[in-house]
Amino acid sequence: MEYISTRGNVEARGFIDTVLMGLADDGGLMVPVQIPQISAETLAEWRGLSFQELFLEIFSYYTNDEIPYDDLKKMVNTSYANFRAPEVAPLHKVNDSLYVLELFHGPTFAFKDVALQFMGELYSYIAKVRGEIIHILGATSGDTGAAAIAGVRGKEGIKICILHPHNKVSKVQELQMTTVDDANVLNLSVNGTFDDCQQAIKELFADLDFKGRYHLRAINSINFVRILAQTVYYFHAYLQLPADIGKINISVPSGNFGNIFSGYLAQRMGLPIGKLIIATNENNILERFVLTGEYKPGNFVGTHSPSMDIQVASNFERYLYYLLGEDAVKLSAYMSLLKTDGKITVEGELLDQVQKDFGALGVKNQQCLDIIGKYEQEYGYLLDPHTACGIAAYEACSTPEDITVTFATAHPAKFDESIALTGIQQEFPEPISRLFSLPQHMTVVENDLEQIVGELKAFF
Repeated sequence: MEYISTRGNVEARGFIDTVLMGLADDGGLMVPVQIPQISAETLAEWRGLSFQELFLEIFSYYTNDEIPYDDLKKMVNTSYANFRAPEVAPLHKVNDSLYVLELFHGPTFAFKDVALQFMGELYSYIAKVRGEIIHILGATSGDTGAAAIAGVRGKEGIKICILHPHNKVSKVQELQMTTVDDANVLNLSVNGTFDDCQQAIKELFADLDFKGRYHLRAINSINFVRILAQTVYYFHAYLQLPADIGKINISVPSGNFGNIFSGYLAQRMGLPIGKLIIATNENNILERFVLTGEYKPGNFVGTHSPSMDIQVASNFERYLYYLLGEDAVKLSAYMSLLKTDGKITVEGELLDQVQKDFGALGVKNQQCLDIIGKYEQEYGYLLDPHTACGIAAYEACSTPEDITVTFATAHPAKFDESIALTGIQQEFPEPISRLFSLPQHMTVVENDLEQIVGELKAFF
């Protein structure tokens, strides 16, 4: 298996070199030269595997044996040893047509733990076997930062800097990042939006001299290994359902298109997914793209689901590459158009294909709260606001005959500001309650690349 850039100007790389590159050197995103096909027979053989065993099976198609099996197995087992659920991601039946895959049983109570606990182990392994210096640089709308820091804090040979938008993440998300006092962790709180943080990251990775001199590595979903690790739980969800289930729909809260693209990859690999449903909030660029074919960033809106308060979905480029028939020239032309005109439009057969691939719903703030109240009252099941958006999208885009799995992307305690608006009082898990008594460690900076670079140089 080799990996190439969506924009076609990077020499094919192996698995580890792809991990280390993160954002492709030509500004594109790395993708596999071909997507492995999983037969129905193989899928049946995987039924009954543990999450860890399934992870090893799927990764074996992508790693080219660059990591000895025993080393990979040790990393996987270490990554998921501290999850609170033995299944890693248990499947909860809500009613006859709806299941919820709980992805919040990792150390930071969010779905990002599933990929980032492994990425922390992987980067640590690469640092040791290759003698590499690993300086991780990432941006977060809330959950990636905490999960990334939890994955690498205190690890030898690794430093991590995370940018987050100042006062635009939940208090628990902020505390999970900023109460970490390890010497290898730097939190920069940027006076701006997540899109501003993400743009700074992209500019720094695009500066190949700076990237090389400071050994920058990516932990955001621009890194293909994040996408691949998330693909595992799509297979895991399906394989927990009855063997005769047929095709299922999957509703995914998604702001940056990474999680939903993992589902698209799983579907392309052969997982029987009927429709992937994109759940967004009032920052609804993805819903507008699916409904109209226009991809155009709009005005930022603060919502009850802040991890999806995103206008520029960085993983959208990967999907567009496949939509355009894996034509890097066409893809590059579209991305140039986005830069010059501020939008991309697809029409005709391309739009028809988009609407075959996805359903979508941009959930309004009050609708999100109403769903939280409804499911707590009717089923005794408390949803975080992002999962509530996923449930609202399930209700809008599925029929009663469909079987739909909605991803629960975070524990509700991470977003008590939103839950409290419904009148529901919840009890915090002890690890989250403890955060409020700890001192914080972060540096507030302006949305200014020069100032951010200065902080990075001093840290690295």
